This record gives sequence, C-alpha cells and structure tokens, in this order.
Amino acid sequence: MKNGGSATFRKNGQVRSIQTHGMTINHGMHGGRQVTSMHNGRTVVGYGRHGGYSQRAYFNRGGRSYYQRTYFRGGHYYAYGYRGYGWGGRSYYGYAPPYYWGPGYYGWAYNPWPAPVYWGVGAWGWGGAPWYGFYGPYFAPYPVYPMAAFWLTDYLIAANLQAAYAAQQEAAADQGDNNGEVIPPAIRNASADEIAALWSTDPLVAAKLQATYGAYMLGGGAPPASGATQLSPEVKQAITDEMKYEIAAEKAAAAAGQNAPAPSGDQVPPALDPKIRIFVVSSNEDLTTSDGTECALTAGDVIYRVTDQPDSDNMVDATVKSSKKDECAVGATVGVSADDIQEMHNQLRITMDAGLKELADKQGKNGLPAAPDTKTTAGEVPAPTPDTSVSSDLAQQQKDADAAEAEAKQPQ
Repeated sequence: MKNGGSATFRKNGQVRSIQTHGMTINHGMHGGRQVTSMHNGRTVVGYGRHGGYSQRAYFNRGGRSYYQRTYFRGGHYYAYGYRGYGWGGRSYYGYAPPYYWGPGYYGWAYNPWPAPVYWGVGAWGWGGAPWYGFYGPYFAPYPVYPMAAFWLTDYLIAANLQAAYAAQQEAAADQGDNNGEVIPPAIRNASADEIAALWSTDPLVAAKLQATYGAYMLGGGAPPASGATQLSPEVKQAITDEMKYEIAAEKAAAAAGQNAPAPSGDQVPPALDPKIRIFVVSSNEDLTTSDGTECALTAGDVIYRVTDQPDSDNMVDATVKSSKKDECAVGATVGVSADDIQEMHNQLRITMDAGLKELADKQGKNGLPAAPDTKTTAGEVPAPTPDTSVSSDLAQQQKDADAAEAEAKQPQ
C-alpha cells in the first residue's frame, strides 16, 4: 500500500486482511469485519457498526496483573475482568469471575443429582425460536439431565448457536440483505441487568439483541433432518467432561480465593494446558486446513487441540470434531490462533457461570433438586468499572479502518 502496510485478497477479489501501522483489519469469508488497534495504551477491537471493546490493565495483586474489557453495544457498556498470563514470550488473558459460589454448591453442580431431571422444552422456556429452526438438524438437547454438567452443556451449546445465528444475520445486514434488517429470534422481556448477567457467549451479540429486541431465548427441540450434520453424542460427552473439569477448577480457585499465590514465572494459559483439549467455537473463525484450503467455523462448532506449543505465528493445530454444513469438514486438521482458543475457553467459563447462576435461581423448581447454600463471595479481584471512552475510540477506529480499506482497493 502507498502509505505503508499491506493487504491480502481472496481469489474472488474480496479483501481478506489489511495490516497498517498499528492496525489490523480482518474480513470474514461470509462477511463481517474485525479491526484491532492500539489507542492511548489500550487495545481496541471493533466489529464495524456492531460495536466492540477496549482492554487495559486495571489491577495488580501479588504480582499478577489483571485487565478489564469494556464492551460497548447498543448504547450500553459492559465490563469484565481478565487475569494476565505470560507464556512463551506472549501474553494471554483469562476470564476472572467476579464472584464464587460456596463449596457445597459446587459439589451440587459437580456430582450426580439424587434423581435424573426430565427438563424438556417447556422448562427451558423454548419455543419456535428462528435460531433453532436454522440449527435444529445440528443440535438435539439431552432428554434427561443426571447432573448439572449435562444441563450446562446444553446451555453452552444453545448460547453459542444463538450467537452464530445473530452473527449471520448481522453479516447479512452489512451486505445489504433483508433490506438491512436483522431478523430477530424469538424474544421475551428482560432487563439490561439480566442481559449483562446472562450474556450468552458473545456480549456484543447479546447487547445488540437486548438493545434492539430485548433478551433472546434459549431454544431447541426440533428433530435432526435426515442426512444432516449433527453434534454427536461422543462430542457432547467430551464437552460435558470438560464442563465437570471447569466446575472443579473453579471450586479450587474459590477455595484459594485472594490467598492464592501469584505465579513466580510464566504460567501456561488454559488455551495451551495439556489437560484441556476440547473447545467450543464461540465466534466466526476463518481457518486454513493442513492441505492449504480455506474454510470457516462458526459458534457452536467443536475442535480438539492437537499441539501444545504455538508456532512463530502463535498458531496451534486442531482437529475439527463437529461442524455444520458447508464449514470445515469433520476430521480436518486446521491451524487456530492460540489467542482465539483462549477466548473460546473464556467464553465457556463465562457461560458456565451464567448457567450456574440460572441453576441457583431455579434450584428446587421444575424438578431440579434443591441445592445447598447459594450465597456467593467476592472473586479474586474487584469487578471493573466500565470505560466510557470506548464509544469514541471505536468511532475513530472505524474512520481509520475505512480510510485503509479505500487505499487497499485503489489500483497500485
């Protein structure tokens, strides 16, 4: 590019990525733009007219740094805390819960319940949600829940599929389909506070839908179509096993609390932990297979990380365990950014905590067994205060990105 930087294009002439001084622009295969830049010492990530977030350091305890992300969407700010990890000369960021449950409640969530719970579509509050009509062939909820981990697995998958559906609708609106209108899923009334607490796997999606339509519903229940791709029982069991692992890990973290010693050196992030292999995709991923073919995954797909050491581009190999029609094939080996895998883990933990809150609110009702004390205690760091400058930072970033896009498309 004339002013420095470079642009890459797909074979069809579509811009794939633009790299300028201090800014990276990535275009998805099926629409959507993500812009990452630095502004006043903050990392700013924008998603076009659909908002974005800003990240900065905000707390230090015992030698460990914590960072806050402030998401701006639909006129609302949402702030979440992340703990910093140093590993292999790179920085990673892991979700830090704002509160913990008591050991009795974690035990109730981890162990088998006294009797299986027949939950059903009615108990979920599902109906003819458009997202499930779209993904029904892919996802069938468990008919019965012997323990919370199975319930949380369906909660996680449903939330991710809602995010995938909303992202698809937003991309279609960006490209001028549907007369610029996003097709809303089935909705019910809910407050902004409820959305902030139960924000699915993507706060940007949830805030967009909350601002425009109200809270969108979890859903499900349609039988899979003949010959359609489907999330297999084996893969769902692997997710359930991972959910149990994460419940136990959070219980241990809660026991340590603020007395947990800070690491004396580098600490392997969850994205690269040899004990954690299965990851549920939480946002659109444009990937390349081992034979050089470009393909995509969307929220609700599942990968298994094969390698533990990132290459010089911070990529690791993963095997696709579950995907939808016209996406990366099941069994394909793909390169995935370790940062993206870390974010998949973050979203699993965030959604798990939202699910645990939902279970705490519903325990003893609709056939759920009564739980022990569901009181909470403070997390390892204070909840961050939102940065209200994020909206102006995102607006300036979009102007800079538009200028770079225009330059990239000019004949050189």
